[in-house]
Amino acid sequence: MEKDVVVIGGGPAGYAAAIRTAQMGGTSLLIEKNNLGGTCLNEGCIPTKVLYRNAEILKTLKNIENFGIHVDGYSIDIEKIQERKNNVIDKLRNGILQLLKKNKVEVLYGIGKIQDKNTVEVILNNGEIRNIRTKNIVIATGSTSARLPIEGSNNPQIFNNKTLLDFNKVSKSLFIIGGGVIGMEFANIFNEMGSEVTVAEFMPAILQQVDEDLIKRYKILAKKRGIHIHTSVKINKIEKDEKEFIITGENKDGEVIFKSEDVLLAAGRTPNLRRLNIEEMGINFDKKGIKVDERYMTNIPGIYAVGDVNGISMLAHSGSYQGIQVAERIMGNEDTLILPPIPSCIFVFPEISSVGITEKEAKDKGIKYKTSKFMFGGNGKALAMGEEEGLIKIIADSEDDTILGVHIMGAHASDLIHEGMIAVYKKMKCSEFSHTIHAHPTLSEVLSEAIMTVNKESIYS
Repeated sequence: MEKDVVVIGGGPAGYAAAIRTAQMGGTSLLIEKNNLGGTCLNEGCIPTKVLYRNAEILKTLKNIENFGIHVDGYSIDIEKIQERKNNVIDKLRNGILQLLKKNKVEVLYGIGKIQDKNTVEVILNNGEIRNIRTKNIVIATGSTSARLPIEGSNNPQIFNNKTLLDFNKVSKSLFIIGGGVIGMEFANIFNEMGSEVTVAEFMPAILQQVDEDLIKRYKILAKKRGIHIHTSVKINKIEKDEKEFIITGENKDGEVIFKSEDVLLAAGRTPNLRRLNIEEMGINFDKKGIKVDERYMTNIPGIYAVGDVNGISMLAHSGSYQGIQVAERIMGNEDTLILPPIPSCIFVFPEISSVGITEKEAKDKGIKYKTSKFMFGGNGKALAMGEEEGLIKIIADSEDDTILGVHIMGAHASDLIHEGMIAVYKKMKCSEFSHTIHAHPTLSEVLSEAIMTVNKESIYS
């Protein structure tokens, strides 16, 4: 029987496409080589957030006497940490499986290879081969860890983001190559667990996508917590002696040498294009991913690419949205596809979240803009929580008052950003937002005050 949609890849983009197709009355089949949930659930977003929660508790314990509570002592049970992490993953993975069953999505475990625009060959994990006929194909194979051309980086004792999740000891020292989201999240986790953490970033700044004002402030806070950050450093060689790794690099002043018990390669992600047969099919792609149009369709009608594999936005929530949009279009919803602003969340201490344009982007685009900032230290709830570090920065159009960007560094930034996302998506004006009432005392008042500050209307700034 011919399917309406065959999806290759069982991550957030893939299973969302398969389920939405079924919800709209279509027949869908999902092909997954390993575990449902993709990188995000199995070796990315979810396990790191489990470990981040451990780090958050340790951070609280280190400062607990400020709250008048005395703790005689505590220790880290790594076996229990790993058990809890795996239980969370298993629970969510099983939840996805139940959703697929509920919506009558057929699942095959194996490798999907595109034979033509209406046929996918599936090499099942048991060796059996099936050919599936379909009206549409959705490629959702995600991404893999990027490789760096560093001498000695193939040493199996060097961690990547996947292997470090299964750590069985807390390193005395951890050297992280890469100051992007992955590297900085691990830096904060292991710093709180007691490792001496050093981060080396090739670019002039860490977390390149974040507004510069937030990064300047974050680097000060990271240094205060004992995280050593080195930017504009090119790592050339990694060696290992009996005791530790020796990492050799160079900066503007010449050769630099670092020593560390363990090393993490965290150089970002690259689209997973292996075994799809896309070259033979003539599907256009480059190093950023499979090329798609505004409908996420490739150059071959009926073949789509969603999620990390198209390189548009390597975020799980963006992939899910793309998968749903493609499914709806396939099933007859011809509404124009509009990709809303994509919020990003970085789980460091304090959290960083952004949506819309940064100040640098506004300058580069020649937009006439105005900005404002409001500090968490001026918020009653933040002070009560002992979380006064951080700020919210607003970018607005100076001509029509439209909110263009919201940038948050502070407690629960990952939750607060969504009000900012709606403001940017709906092109709200600062004057309109200023007439919304925010409950007191809440952290959301920081966002309200930051937006009111744009037009000098804030009572507290």
